[in-house]
Amino acid sequence: MKTGIHPEDYRLCVFKDMSTDYMMLTKSCTPSEEKIKFTDGNEYPLIKMEISSDSHPFYTGKSKLIDTAGRIDKFKNRYKNLKK
Repeated sequence: MKTGIHPEDYRLCVFKDMSTDYMMLTKSCTPSEEKIKFTDGNEYPLIKMEISSDSHPFYTGKSKLIDTAGRIDKFKNRYKNLKK
């Protein structure tokens, strides 16, 4: 392994799935301005995720529709007057 190419500022962080509120504590060097109190009572930097193993259809076996920006409604409104 090459020396000097890997970051050395790893610290414990909480990764939170915003669609299911699932949280996991792991080491990361990703920068974060926000902090959150974890279940162990300590405060850690927070990194927000849209999808994790708790919400991804491959792991859950369920298909879930995530419409965070209202894209489906915009599409329906745009083409509601068109008929076959």
